[in-house]
Amino acid sequence: MSRLGRVTDTGVGRALRARVTGWLRVLRGDLWTVRVDPLPPSTWLRWLPHGLLCLAAFGITVGGAGDLGDNGHLAPGLALLAATGQGSAVVLAMWRPVPAWWLSLGVFLLIAVTVRTRMGVDLETYTWPWTAAGIIAELLVLLLLALRVPTRAAVAALAVTGFLTWVFESMWTGQPYDTTGVLALSLFTVVVILGSALRGRREARAQLVEQTTLTAEERTRRTLLEERSRIARELHDVVAHHMSVISIQAQVAPHLVENPPDELRENLAGIRQNALEALIELRRVLGVLRSEHTGPGDAPDGSGEGTAPHAPQPTLDRLDALVENTRAVGREVVTEINGERRPLPPGVELSAYRIVQEALSNALRHAPGARITVRLSYGPDGLDVEIVNGRPTGPPPPSTGAGHGLLGMRERVAMLGGTMTAHPWHWDGFKVAAFLPDTPPVDSPGTDHPTAPRKGTS
Repeated sequence: MSRLGRVTDTGVGRALRARVTGWLRVLRGDLWTVRVDPLPPSTWLRWLPHGLLCLAAFGITVGGAGDLGDNGHLAPGLALLAATGQGSAVVLAMWRPVPAWWLSLGVFLLIAVTVRTRMGVDLETYTWPWTAAGIIAELLVLLLLALRVPTRAAVAALAVTGFLTWVFESMWTGQPYDTTGVLALSLFTVVVILGSALRGRREARAQLVEQTTLTAEERTRRTLLEERSRIARELHDVVAHHMSVISIQAQVAPHLVENPPDELRENLAGIRQNALEALIELRRVLGVLRSEHTGPGDAPDGSGEGTAPHAPQPTLDRLDALVENTRAVGREVVTEINGERRPLPPGVELSAYRIVQEALSNALRHAPGARITVRLSYGPDGLDVEIVNGRPTGPPPPSTGAGHGLLGMRERVAMLGGTMTAHPWHWDGFKVAAFLPDTPPVDSPGTDHPTAPRKGTS
């Protein structure tokens, strides 16, 4: 039992010694350093705090030299040297607060010892161990220290200062004087608490700004992923349709030829098998996206054009119905078709329809009463889509939108390798213009924001 007790005591003692040693090592890293730690810059009065502190340091030097020479009975040179040390500590604290605190503490020890050995007449009227200039200098140094270092370091510096003050007042007796230890330590404690609180507030604000930035970036990233998922769900129908057609054509082709050779049958059978396998894999991968479909009437763009999970995706053939729905709510919509209208690739048709749909929804929400123009320009290498709304006739209602509709437009255009612009137009209007090429490149360059769409758009 005694051996067990000794082992337990030894373990507890080692843990306690390790904790104390670690705490002392941390304090040594905090207070035994000469690292540069300048004051945080102000936004509009950048150098005002520095100027005020330099002015205070000059006053401490002049007033301290006179006080040490008259009341402390020090030689003029020694009094000026000690007062200069106090003022220099304040200036140094603006860039290196820990060395400045050590300098201020060293000057305090020098003044306290020197003045104590040279006290002459009127002993009861002299303040000791802290002079008036020394208290002001130490207050500024401790404040600047607490603003930049961890709270544990500021408390440790306060404890060391209080301990040295107590040593002088308690152990060096024999002559009367006006003690300043209690007053000085009370003021030092107040400024350390104030500086630590201000530092904590500044750090909390910085963390809040950082967290707000991260939250906004995460929200944008999540919105982007959701929009890409929606686009993938829509394009799934288009890709699945073409793969199904390939499979059926490969199956029917041998029956269209009399006595087809075996090599042709094998090749067509391989084409059909590959198409079926690709279709199965496509449905397997995109099935997860399909399970998160948008319900009827709940389109993400707020247009009420939600589609059922297995409904065919819209094309420009349904543009007239989309425009009529907008006119039904009392808005004037003008449609212009330039060039020879022709069928476009399904992805281009779908993206053009969704861009017009989203632009009309934005005009309904943000430009009440404004005239809307939808312009489609068919070119030899693609389609120009332009939606312009005029000046609203009344103030728009409050909206909680965060620009997700424009983000979806840009994603669709980038997917096709086109260009897009969205910007204010004349007299408080707004314009959305996009160019969608007929044959998107394999590696789409993305949406070109500053470049205007091609052909017929500005």
